[in-house]
Amino acid sequence: MTKNLDFPKKFVWAVATSSYQIEGASDADGKGLSIWDTFTQIPGKIKNGDTGNIACDHYSRWREDIKLMKDLGVDAYRFSIAWSRILPKGNCGLINTKGLDFYESLVDALLEENITPFITLYHWDLPQALYELGGWPERMIVDAFAKYADIVSSRLGDRVKNWITHNEPWVVSTHGYLNGSHAPGHSNWKEALATAHHLMLSHGLAVKAIRSNAPDAKVGITLNLCPAVPASNSHEDHQATRIFDGEFNRWYLDPLFKGRYPADIINNHLKKTRVSENDLDFIKDGDLAVISEPIDFLGLNYYSRAIIRSDEIPDNQNAKPVVLCGEKTDIGWEIHADSLYQLLMRLKNEYPIKSIYITENGAAYNIGPDKNGNISDTKRIHYLKEHLSAVHRAISDGVSLDGYFAWTLMDNFEWAEGYTQKFGLVWMEPETLNRIKKDSFLWYQKTIHDNSILL
Repeated sequence: MTKNLDFPKKFVWAVATSSYQIEGASDADGKGLSIWDTFTQIPGKIKNGDTGNIACDHYSRWREDIKLMKDLGVDAYRFSIAWSRILPKGNCGLINTKGLDFYESLVDALLEENITPFITLYHWDLPQALYELGGWPERMIVDAFAKYADIVSSRLGDRVKNWITHNEPWVVSTHGYLNGSHAPGHSNWKEALATAHHLMLSHGLAVKAIRSNAPDAKVGITLNLCPAVPASNSHEDHQATRIFDGEFNRWYLDPLFKGRYPADIINNHLKKTRVSENDLDFIKDGDLAVISEPIDFLGLNYYSRAIIRSDEIPDNQNAKPVVLCGEKTDIGWEIHADSLYQLLMRLKNEYPIKSIYITENGAAYNIGPDKNGNISDTKRIHYLKEHLSAVHRAISDGVSLDGYFAWTLMDNFEWAEGYTQKFGLVWMEPETLNRIKKDSFLWYQKTIHDNSILL
């Protein structure tokens, strides 16, 4: 038996991208270096030695990409600004007007097609010049970001009414400064914690800057949140799950919505001698009041859950796992749509959030064109259908969820994975950069048109 799940009339259907992943034109029209321009040149950091120097060449082909979005039927498009395209020297030197001109042209063309722009100010591509001054672990970066936010919103705030300050501060802190898998490739606990704090502090200042230039705008931040479950019923696995949740989720949610860091996680850091009390001196009086500046919406990026196994005791002394990983996407992430529902309900019940947008959700499946040029990515369609069903269920149960941004419009540079992982609704032909619509594009197109999914 089939049934339709109808979405609210004003539900926003959309797609998302980010600057370094699609733009290319790494040194065009006065753009400065970013830390990703530098990081991708280090041998062994990116699969196949890939870089974002060309990426999808969106900088030249953006008109073609807007036509794709128009054909898809989206209400909105989330994209990010390349900070070093606006301020090539970071916080120093002149504003690069050609960079601002590019984004102004993009915004105006989107509005002409009745596609609402959602701008993300920071999606990981810090100007190299600011990194050389200390980067995110240094407090000077907070004012630099606020200045950048002021410049961009001064130029575009009369037309752009939806702003996201940061994308996934956990990734910037953990992958960039703790495990070194992302730019700039550091491995230092104190730097990681200071980075997380300065990202959140700069968010608060940017909210104020944007609102001063666009009083009628809606401003938020995007967090990647990961529901966690213990692998077994053991005390050790439950304890490890609580710590994981605290470091991954509550470390960002609590300052935003409760004005404090979770005390149990601070104590855990101190107990494990990762840091000393003096190492937390980057937290100054008044900082948390700035971080908890009220926002209009929370952006949520969701891909998978985590199954947590304690490393405090030998595995053979722990209880037998009762929670096992299910089917995975091609990147190795478990598919678990119910965890998205559970996460949304938790946000509703535990935090005073006005509105939520799913700002990223999608799956890596690497199937390409068949001999007829068709791309039958049925697994991606199934993934999207399951997760949109979870979204619908959450809305029905009272979650203030106002839109869904599929990740992503087209296959692109996927950070440390290079071009090996394909998340797009559109295939990017590697040699020609031609765009080919996948079956998932056509499915999402129909879903948007119907404002409904068929189960």
